[in-house]
Amino acid sequence: MIVFRRPTSRTGWSWTSIVIAALVVIPVAMLATSILTPRTDVWSQQWATRLPGEIVETAILLLGVGVCSTVLGAGLAWLVSAYRFPGVRWFGWMLILPLAMPSYILGFLTLSTLGPTGPVQDQWREWFGRDAWFPDIESVWGATVAFTLVLYPYVYLLARAALRDQAAGAYHAARILGAGPTEAARRVVLPLVRPAIAAGAAVVMMETLTDFATVQYFGVDTVSVGVFRIWRGTYDRDAASEIATLVLGFALLAIAIERLARGRARFGQSGGAGAGIERRRLTGWRAVAATTVCGGVIVAAFVGPVVQLAVWAVREQTSDRGTPLLEQYPEYLGNSLQLMVVTVVICLVAAVVVANAQRFGSRRITGVTARLVAIGYAVPGPVVAIGVLLAVIGADRVLEAVGLDLPGAVATGSFLVLVYAYVVRFLAPGLGAVEAGTAQVSDEMTASARSLGHTPMSTMWRVHLPLSRASLLSAAILVGVDALKELPIVLLLRPFGFDTLPVWVYNLASESRFQQAALPALSIIVVALVPVAVLSRRLDRA
Repeated sequence: MIVFRRPTSRTGWSWTSIVIAALVVIPVAMLATSILTPRTDVWSQQWATRLPGEIVETAILLLGVGVCSTVLGAGLAWLVSAYRFPGVRWFGWMLILPLAMPSYILGFLTLSTLGPTGPVQDQWREWFGRDAWFPDIESVWGATVAFTLVLYPYVYLLARAALRDQAAGAYHAARILGAGPTEAARRVVLPLVRPAIAAGAAVVMMETLTDFATVQYFGVDTVSVGVFRIWRGTYDRDAASEIATLVLGFALLAIAIERLARGRARFGQSGGAGAGIERRRLTGWRAVAATTVCGGVIVAAFVGPVVQLAVWAVREQTSDRGTPLLEQYPEYLGNSLQLMVVTVVICLVAAVVVANAQRFGSRRITGVTARLVAIGYAVPGPVVAIGVLLAVIGADRVLEAVGLDLPGAVATGSFLVLVYAYVVRFLAPGLGAVEAGTAQVSDEMTASARSLGHTPMSTMWRVHLPLSRASLLSAAILVGVDALKELPIVLLLRPFGFDTLPVWVYNLASESRFQQAALPALSIIVVALVPVAVLSRRLDRA
């Protein structure tokens, strides 16, 4: 018994991590393999109607948002890292506030303000006549602007970190050797931060691809919208799954573009990491322009929309006619919190098991499974939803074959299926945070606990978890906020009558009831501000 105790323990941890990774990979794999037996009638019908336009508009939108977010995010990162001007310290962390603004909220706010029935166009027609030209907001470029304003912080954060940690020493060396500021930035800094910028651009394109609420507001037909339309219109899961493979293909294309843009460059850290680039002071009109640009982005992407939502919410709740929707608020908030809490608990448990399996199991096996767990986060939400649906249908058939039928579980949807999809989608960020915490526990401390007779489980509970409490809290916040903001998965898989705050906002905005959507939209933003505030504090310390 003593001889086989440790190998059995190692095997148990390894197999547990394999099972968790399999539960994440199976939905994506089932969707990917569905294209091996395509239905020609589905593809013929779609190609003859909407599919060519959806592919073109998806490509245009991804390219536009990717380029605009890269230029804006990298430009702002360079501006606050390399120059001093009024308000630069405040702008450094305030520029990440749009991360708390879901794109589907900024989308309907943009339309309500700049759209054909909005106050801006009303005033424009009053000044220049009813037939005066005004840019068409309900278009690809309108959606591109909305996505750019909420997604550029991904590029901004990674580019700013790279400028601080990797490029400072090389930039100083180039300046000492006689290169001017512009030449040093172009020939030295840009190649060094290119991997970070490419990674941020890939995340931006993935986030754009997973959305189908915002693009619907702007009248843009993407492949994700096509999947949603097929599923909600005909409930033909086979057709939806086959078209969803195109979404997966666009996701793989975004990853390939990121690898191509990165080239052979890799992340590194110089000896002077953390010192940052020495800032040059801007004066005169240049200082005014820098302050105006940063302030304008923050107002357009966050402050202005939040103020508008607050005004609408107060006006709606204090009006004489009142609103019956306020009575539904506790129900929708409760559904959102219930889904969020269950998702957080399951993701934390799975992340803790996978992270500790890398200490107590086979390192080669658990290292692979930890990477496989991240697949769900790299796949768009609609793809995860359809893949989970196929996996559950397959499991339902297997159980039915052995006499354990689950009647109605797939046909009408279930809370467990919805939670499963959420876990597949959001386990990766939780695992990343937990791994960062357990990495702070040295192998010597683990070996000491084991030498004192503690089992792996006891070591995890009494050593690893207490020493990584902060990382567990970070993991819970990251997963919880992502779960609260998620819209595509819950729209596709939610049980009948189960509406969350994002679904409520989407439904109200789709009916142009913008003022009534203000309260749930504000609630989502307030919760999403928690991790953004934590991140802002860390940036300020840095």
